[in-house]
Amino acid sequence: MTGNKSTSEYVQMKVTGLTIDPFTSMPIIILKDMEEKCALPIWIGLIEASAIATELEHIVLARPMTHDLMKNILTTLNASVERVEVNDLSDNTFYAKIYLKRDENKYIMDARPSDAIAIALRTKSSIFVAHHVIEKSRKIDLSKDGATDEMRRRKWAEILENLSPEDFGKYKM
Repeated sequence: MTGNKSTSEYVQMKVTGLTIDPFTSMPIIILKDMEEKCALPIWIGLIEASAIATELEHIVLARPMTHDLMKNILTTLNASVERVEVNDLSDNTFYAKIYLKRDENKYIMDARPSDAIAIALRTKSSIFVAHHVIEKSRKIDLSKDGATDEMRRRKWAEILENLSPEDFGKYKM
């Protein structure tokens, strides 16, 4: 459980891949619920996309990346990641929390969703998204690229409705 919030306020999701925003050319991580009925795109930076792609591809580097280092620190300290949550969306910015446990102590860490997801992938932890975040994400101001809101809505509705694992190339899950 997550403090005062019940798990019914959250949907368990999984990473289904990375793609590129057709308007801004920025990376997007795609989360889908376990039944693959609902998709949530989260815009992330290039470095974060690289960290996630490295884990999705099971690439082992000679030196640990930041998220690998964090996993190693947690393992050394006998701490575990219980779950990560994408818990808010405000002003087109997603927010997340990482729930840690060590012995009988529990800790909640504020995190960017890309970092939380990168750590969840490395620790094989569950990813949850608040229902209100999914609802709010449908109203995101996608860009200021000159396209009308209606054009953006139609384009994203088309993209999200037609997503399949093959769309993600080498990053599919």
